[in-house]
Order: sequence, then C-alpha cells, then structure tokens
Amino acid sequence: MEIALGIVLLAACVIAVTAAAERVGLSAPLLLMVVGIGLSFVPFIPDIHLSSGVVLFGMLPPLLYAAAIRTSVIDFRANQRAIGFLSIALVAITALGVGLVVWLILPVPFAVAFAIGAVVAPPDAVAATSIARRVGLPRRLVTILEGESLVNDATAITCLRVAILAMAGSVTVGNITLAFVIAAGGGALVGLAVAWIAGMVRKRITEPLFDNAISLLLPFCAYLPAEAIRFGHFHPSGVIAVVVTGLLLGHKAPIIQTAQSRLSERTNWGTIKFLLENSVFFLIGLQAHWIFAGVAHSPLHAGVITWLCVAVLLAVILLRLVWVAAASLLLFRNGRRLSPDWPSVLIIGWAGMRGVVTLAAAFLLPEQTPHREVLLLVAMVVTAGTLLLQGLTLPWLSRRFGLRGPEPREDALQTAAVLQASTRAALRTLDRIRKPTDSEQTLELLRSRMRDRPNAIWERLGSASDLETPAEEYRRLRLETLEAERAEVLRIRYRGKVDHEVIDLVLSQLDIEESMLDAVADRAEQLRQEPLVSPIATDECEHLAAAPTVIRPIGPGVCLDCEREGTRPVHLRLCLTCGNIGCCDSSVGNHATKHFAATGHPVMRSFESGERWRWCYLHEQLG
Repeated sequence: MEIALGIVLLAACVIAVTAAAERVGLSAPLLLMVVGIGLSFVPFIPDIHLSSGVVLFGMLPPLLYAAAIRTSVIDFRANQRAIGFLSIALVAITALGVGLVVWLILPVPFAVAFAIGAVVAPPDAVAATSIARRVGLPRRLVTILEGESLVNDATAITCLRVAILAMAGSVTVGNITLAFVIAAGGGALVGLAVAWIAGMVRKRITEPLFDNAISLLLPFCAYLPAEAIRFGHFHPSGVIAVVVTGLLLGHKAPIIQTAQSRLSERTNWGTIKFLLENSVFFLIGLQAHWIFAGVAHSPLHAGVITWLCVAVLLAVILLRLVWVAAASLLLFRNGRRLSPDWPSVLIIGWAGMRGVVTLAAAFLLPEQTPHREVLLLVAMVVTAGTLLLQGLTLPWLSRRFGLRGPEPREDALQTAAVLQASTRAALRTLDRIRKPTDSEQTLELLRSRMRDRPNAIWERLGSASDLETPAEEYRRLRLETLEAERAEVLRIRYRGKVDHEVIDLVLSQLDIEESMLDAVADRAEQLRQEPLVSPIATDECEHLAAAPTVIRPIGPGVCLDCEREGTRPVHLRLCLTCGNIGCCDSSVGNHATKHFAATGHPVMRSFESGERWRWCYLHEQLG
C-alpha cells in the first residue's frame, strides 16, 4: 500500500510541477529538481534512496528506447564523427581528467579517483535533449547532443567497470581494450539481433494492441540479454543494445508496422517518456537530504569536501569546453569547409548537463570504497550544478548568439514540397492502376483529396490576409458538423438500442478526424506568428539557377484572372519569366499552375509579403 501510494504521489507531483513550469515559462526539468531538493529536507517526507538497479534496469532502457526510436538514422550517420568524438573520446578524457583532480585532492588510489571520474563524465540523455529542444537549438546541434547522450552512457559505465576491477586487482591495456570492444561490439550485435527478430515478428502482426505490447518489452529484451552475457569480467553494453534496437526499429517502422500501430506506439511512448523523464529529475532532487546526512559523518574536513566538489564541477565543465573547442574542426566539418561555427562550438561545449545516470553509476561504487559518501555528494553536486548553471544559462547563450531552431514556416514550405512530390507520384499511380470499370466520380474524388493536402500547406504560408483560406473554411465547418455528429451518436447511446462496441467504433472515428483537424489548426496558428519564410538552401536545378530572384509584376499586383472570374485568390505566385501573378492550387482557379501549363514558364516565386522562396514546376524543387 505504501509503495503504491508513493508512486501515485510521485506521478501527481511530477504532473503538477511540470504544468506549473509550462504556465510560468520555466524549464520543467530544472524546476522539478529544485522542488525535489526542497522537499527532501521537509521533516515528514521520508528519505527516498534511488538504487542503481532501479535506474539502470528499470528506467534507463525505456528512456533510451523512447529517444532512439525518434532519432533519425540518417541524421545520426551524417553526424557520426561529432557524436563519436563526444560520446567516446570526450567521456574517456573527462574520466581521466576528473580522476586526476580527485586523486590530487583526496587520499585515495587512482582507481577510485578514476571511478568517480567515469561517474560524472557522461552528459545525460534526458537533460541534454529536453533542454536543447525547449531552447530551440538548430536541428543539427540537437541531433549531435541527442546522439552523444544515447551512446556516452555505455562508455562511462565501461570505464567505471574497469575502475572497479582495478580496485580489486590489476588491469592491463589489453583488459581495457577488450572491455571496450566487448561492450561496443557485443552490444551492437545484441541490438541487431533483437531488432531483426522484432522486425520479423512485427511484420506479421496487424493488431495494434499486440504490436504495442511487444514494443513495451523491446527495451528490456535488448538490455537484459546484453547485461547477462559474460566474457570473463566484461559483457556487452545494454545501453548500446537498446540504442541500436531503437534506431533500427524506428527507421523501419513505416515498413514493418501498420499506420494504426505507429500512431498508438507514438502515443504510448510519448506518455512513458513524459512520466519517466520528469520523474528522473524529481527523484534526483529527493536524494539531496540523505546524501548530505551521510557526508556529515565523514572524517574529511568540510573545507576539503567543498573544494573537492567545486573542483570536480569546474573540471567537468572546463574539460568539455576545451575538448569541443580543440576538436571543433573535426566536430563541425561541413564537406570541405573546415572553418568552425564558433557559436555552435560554444553551445555544444556548454550543453553538458548531467543527470540520473551519474547518480545511478555512483551507487555502483562498492561499499568498501574509501570516502564513498563524499564521492556520492560529488556526483550529486555535479548533477545539480550542471543542470542549474548550464541549464539556466543555455537559453540566454542561444539567444545571445542568434541560434534558433528551424522556422515553422520553413518547415511548412518543405512539407508542402514533399507532399507535392508524393501527390504527383500518387496521381501517376492512380492513372496507371485504374480499371475501365472505375467510375470517373470515384477517381475525381481521390484526385481531389490527394491534392487537398499539399494545397492546405501552401495556402497556410500566405496567411497575411484576414480572410479564411479554403482549408480554414473547411476546418471550421467540419468541426461544427463533427460536433453535431457526436451529439447524435451520444443521443443514440443514451437510448441503449445499439451495442456499446458499435458506438465506441463510431466515436473513435470521429475523434481521429477531429484530432487531425485540431493538429492542423494548431500548426496554422503557429505559422501566423512567424514573420517570414527564409530561402531554402538546396542544390538548384538549371531553371532555378537561370531564373532571376525578382521581376516586375504585371498589373497592380493581384491575380487578374481571379478578378476577371470573380473567384477568391489564395497565396499569390509571381512568374519569374513574364511577371504574371496567379493564385495557388488551393484557389478555385489554380491560375498559377494554369499559367505554367499554358506558357511553360518553369519558375515562380511567392508573391506573399516577406516570403522569398522559389519553385520550379518542371523539377518540383524549391530554391
């Protein structure tokens, strides 16, 4: 009963504090940790000891898996050099550097000092990605931080196990090399095997409930076998196994899963990730009281303990900054260009927040470790110090250097281009597979629905007018009619004449359609708040390269065809060959496309205020 009540109270506190953080505009992880530290000193709240087993075997696998399935394999591979330098080389260097600092201050063997260096070396997967995404960093920086935090735990835990082995006896360079080879190679092989088996099974499952039940087991199916296999004193890394499994299954999800299964899985893992991520920071704070209480009985002088904590915190921060700056040419190499992007270098160097893995790894130190209680305090101070110091100042640094995530309007522009290409492919397929018996009404309905998706994106880009676009008009009317449908279904349910399962099926169909409309509306509102669309960096086709960036428009700057026909224009487009202005395909007249069909002029430019992108009709390419 006490355990169940504790879990409920923990979840309630996490949800309440997270909601409060969202309301006041603060970072939820930081506020949760501060609240946890404060509550740990409240007399009637019992000490909560976060054991390494609970974190490493209970919380870490699902957290890693939830992050891995959302990480792009393509982006991970494109940034593998930077990820490797940070997640492997930097962790080892930090462990050695911090170990030297601890060895010079505390009367302990170097193996013990190296062990605490390994404990504080890895930035946390949860802290790095949650704060980086909230700050709104450019996608490449988020990918590097995310990729680093997925892999560096394996490096740190392997270093820690080597240090613990050294405490018990002697280790050689061969032992250390073997430990890393087994951890990385064995973990990757286990992850590949689990991903292959899971992929074969999930291809044959069409029921979303079964598929999602398997999904919940996969992190543990990868982590536990890897940790159980033994090669002498070493074993494959469960962290690597989970990451490889998640990356591959996330990449293959559109092939091996049904659409309904993917939607359910995304919702399930989003909920699990939310609860676990935020609980982690809250639990970190709750460790403060009993860790400080243990240090009170240490024979070391308070000044030595304070100096040790400050020195290790500074060493962790400075070593990362120095390493990232020194390796910047390799970390941020872009093709043949070797000049580093110094704002990005500083942000990557500063985004080294530690988290729950640091505390969990500290609990792995044997009970007989000299000054173990002080070393636990060091881990706590480094975790809290980096989260507060770096987490609170990272948004300011990002704003100071003008680093921003991708503009929503730029995303919408690229979305429209991708949808335009996929719609053209679908229309060509429809023309190829149609049968003589297929009715023209059905074919036209399909064509209309396929064209509506990219058209709705194009028209949202030109949102300067207060008039409703066709998609907004449809959304308003459909939401009101959906509400009428739901009211009628509920009235039928109240009469009790129809089976409950039938009512649920109809309501779920209405809910899915409404949720899609709401998501589109939220995105459209976000786009209205963005002032412009930047040009897209792309390998231009010959038509885009030859076309001018601006040309004098014909007439008063309106769609003359719409005025002549009495129709409403949406998102004006300027022909860069003759200066004709036409409306986009969301308009009734489709005059820009009709102008291209009649003249063959290949390139147009958006004629909306603040938008500078161009489009080649022939190659369907942005520029």
